[in-house]
Amino acid sequence: MGIALTEEQLALSDAIRGFVKRNVSVSTTRAEFEDLAAGIWPLVWPSLVQQGFVGMHIDPSAGGDGATLVDVAILLEETGRALVPGPLLPTVLTSVVLGRHGSESITETVLPRFVEGATGACVTTTEGLTAAPDGDGWRVSGTSAPLLGAVSGQFFILGAEAAERTVWFVVERSEGDSIKVEQGVGVDLTRDIGRVTVSDLAVRPANMLTATSDDIRTIAAVLFAAEAAGVARYLQESGLEYAKIREQFGRTIGSFQSIKHKCARLYMQTELMTAAAWDAARALQDQPAEQANLAAAAAAAYCFNAVADIGLETTTLFGGIGYTWEHDTHLYWRRGLSLASLLGPARVWDERLGRLATQSTRQRPLDLGAEPEGFRAEIASTLATIAAAPEGRRRAMYAEAGLVSPHYPKPYGREANPIQQVIITEEFARAGVTQPSTIIGEWALPTILAHGTEEQREAFIGPTLRGEIVWCQLFSEPGAGSDLASLRTKAEKVDGGWLLNGQKVWTSGAHEADWGICLARTDPDVPKHKGISYFLVDIHSPGLEVRPLREASGAYLFNEVFFNDVFVPDARLVGEPGDGWRLARTTLGNERVSMGSGMAGMRRDPVTVARALGSAGFEEVVREAGRLQAQREASDALGQRTLLRQLTGLQPGPESSVLKLASAWNSAALSRAAQGWAGPAAAEMGEPYSGAAQGLVSVGPSLIGGGTSEIQLNVIAERVLGLPRD
Repeated sequence: MGIALTEEQLALSDAIRGFVKRNVSVSTTRAEFEDLAAGIWPLVWPSLVQQGFVGMHIDPSAGGDGATLVDVAILLEETGRALVPGPLLPTVLTSVVLGRHGSESITETVLPRFVEGATGACVTTTEGLTAAPDGDGWRVSGTSAPLLGAVSGQFFILGAEAAERTVWFVVERSEGDSIKVEQGVGVDLTRDIGRVTVSDLAVRPANMLTATSDDIRTIAAVLFAAEAAGVARYLQESGLEYAKIREQFGRTIGSFQSIKHKCARLYMQTELMTAAAWDAARALQDQPAEQANLAAAAAAAYCFNAVADIGLETTTLFGGIGYTWEHDTHLYWRRGLSLASLLGPARVWDERLGRLATQSTRQRPLDLGAEPEGFRAEIASTLATIAAAPEGRRRAMYAEAGLVSPHYPKPYGREANPIQQVIITEEFARAGVTQPSTIIGEWALPTILAHGTEEQREAFIGPTLRGEIVWCQLFSEPGAGSDLASLRTKAEKVDGGWLLNGQKVWTSGAHEADWGICLARTDPDVPKHKGISYFLVDIHSPGLEVRPLREASGAYLFNEVFFNDVFVPDARLVGEPGDGWRLARTTLGNERVSMGSGMAGMRRDPVTVARALGSAGFEEVVREAGRLQAQREASDALGQRTLLRQLTGLQPGPESSVLKLASAWNSAALSRAAQGWAGPAAAEMGEPYSGAAQGLVSVGPSLIGGGTSEIQLNVIAERVLGLPRD
């Protein structure tokens, strides 16, 4: 997916993609390298202006279209994906800053020039420039840091340090000898870079901006991250296509697991970059400065590191050819490196995010549009009534009201659509009440609903929702974990039912469960996927033994379960004999969605953990905590994009596998970091976030449960990216 989500945004994305396909080619850009470095506008520039892309975000009063910042992010993503040459990014950055922080005079006189095609450049640091008071204005001198678009720019936004403040202002390049530009040699060959020197430049109040340095860098981070997402998307997709056609040892290289995993990792990083960039653009567009600063810092900390990594990884994926001058990959890699450097160094963004995350938490409110009339009030009233009831009655009342699994059909739920489900969740949170969960029942009940008999639905769904039945999942075996179809537990037909013999392992909560959903082989003479059946097993049945598996942490969560002539009545077979694999896909699908979308709740914010554990003090670990926080924020943003796709009626994409994989790695990284933060205290077992204890507790659920990370990489590579199966 790209940044675009809504129908209007997708249409805009398609229009921009069509435009650049017709008007831009890398071969043409290569022919313009010298001109571009010298600040000469590319051949495509007049068409970009005529199409309205350059001024699309400018207020209609100044001649623009008033497009949103998310629309601007889509523009920069698509033009980055096509490596559109020239000063589009610095020009858009300049005009966005002027539109948000310029005076009325600037809005009336300068912004219309941008709609007509004027170019700009905006520094993101005050390094090298100083200001001294001059009446009601300032006198500025010095040389700026390297500035993207400096050679081609007609308007400059500069910042200078005065004795007690920072001065930000706009100046037109034509203002005589007080402004000089020195052309630089850019890493990015597709656009110019240089340094601006000002000598005793007079800055009048009409040219001054209301922006702070944080304002400037936040806007720049949002726009740079959007373009970085487009660059990454091209790299990821081109590397994937090459892996599908390049042959070695008589096979396409995409059939080798190491290449599969690399392609899956690049895809995962690109999806997270896209989500982070989208989240930052949305925050800057609609939310207070506190939230915009936080989201922009997260996008910068994640995207700029990621795009540089993706450039390198894609180059090596192409092998020697990818490192040649004639191949396009290095041009995208160069642009990614340039983006990361111009707003760097990376450690500054890590530290900034770490500090901002101690002051506020990222809020991502949902715009549900027109809510069903009276629905929210009804839910709030129902929750208030239940809260006033005796505690022992509340779970049953939640179930009777259809609030445990509201998306279930009546009479078990409310047939709630995605918007209604969100409202219910919000009202539970508003009431300060945790919405009840059936735990493993969240995975078992959908299968019974979809494929069970009416008697099975009556026997199990209502009692489970009321909390009277607790479930476990009897799937994995010692020799059949990820390769579930290789299971060996047998079910032999006898009078009135089936006898089960075999062993299950890694069964969460079996020692506390009442019933289990169990896969067993009923026909050994057919292909392994076809001879499996799906049973509902009473955990208290004679011949069934549960043995807790003690984990590395010393705790008990998983179990071994042994079957010795365990009798299961015919009435507890779901579907027909041999339907088990098809039915299990319902369960496994629900498991992955549940674990992927809820993974963030399994751990604390890295910054929270760091503040609690830093043996040398938070100041010593704030940078590392910020880097980890960026990974979490990107995952959370991707999770919300998944929800928004459902709310707009779009089918969910592959986000659940991406989220599970990203969250597992994030959890492991946080565990390793926490051990270092805790120092000697990590050598003692304490609460789960005390260092080493956190790693011991989190490994099983995050890196192994629901499919190992390696299996998830294969799932993404084969089912999402279309790479061949072994």
